[in-house]
Amino acid sequence: MFCRSVLGHKAALSTLSILVALLIAGQAVTIYFVYQQNGQINKLTRTSQTLQLEALQRKLPASAKPVNKMKMSMVSTPLAMRVLPLAPSAGNMDTAPASNKTEDQVKHLLQQGDPRKTFPDLKDNLMANLKSLKNTMTDGEWKSFESWMQKWLLFEMARNPKPEKPKAIPAEKVQTKCQAEANSGGVRPGRFRPQCDGNGDYLPKQCNASTGYCWCSYKNGTRIEGTATREKLDCPGRSSGRGRRR
Repeated sequence: MFCRSVLGHKAALSTLSILVALLIAGQAVTIYFVYQQNGQINKLTRTSQTLQLEALQRKLPASAKPVNKMKMSMVSTPLAMRVLPLAPSAGNMDTAPASNKTEDQVKHLLQQGDPRKTFPDLKDNLMANLKSLKNTMTDGEWKSFESWMQKWLLFEMARNPKPEKPKAIPAEKVQTKCQAEANSGGVRPGRFRPQCDGNGDYLPKQCNASTGYCWCSYKNGTRIEGTATREKLDCPGRSSGRGRRR
């Protein structure tokens, strides 16, 4: 009886050992199999993603740009692993205008708001430059530009009104010798003041009221000799150069 018990116990141990060995061997085989199939699984996953991407590209309209594979991979990449866009460098932000001219200062200000903004090179006369601008603008842009030009013109007209024409100042009339002597100032006893005609010439008959004498005169004021008298004197004309005494 004792021998049978010992043999039975040994047989049970042997069977248990075999089962444990088979279990360990089965786990090892399973691990090995999974490890071998891991590469195939990854390959199948990549192939499936590629096929999905190609199917998506076929569905896009012809005018749409194809989806970049790199961009698709970035969608599934964790945020911490993505490469953030570079911030604008300090050198680009602090770039000074090309010169101190108003044109360059305004260009610099506009390009700070939109670095992609460009400006045409206008080096012709005004009308040619405006035609060139019209050809490069859309209808809406040109209408907006025309509206701005109209407002600018009104501003300039209001800022610089047309100067009033200066009133013509009549030239000072030049006096003749007779007029100068007749209009000379001051009152002097016995002073002679000649009489002048409408042209400023001396009248044929001249008289000095203080002495009572009258005489005939040429139109330049030269006294005609022998004509001075206190009597009634008639100097009808100057053609003969002498007057007649009555």
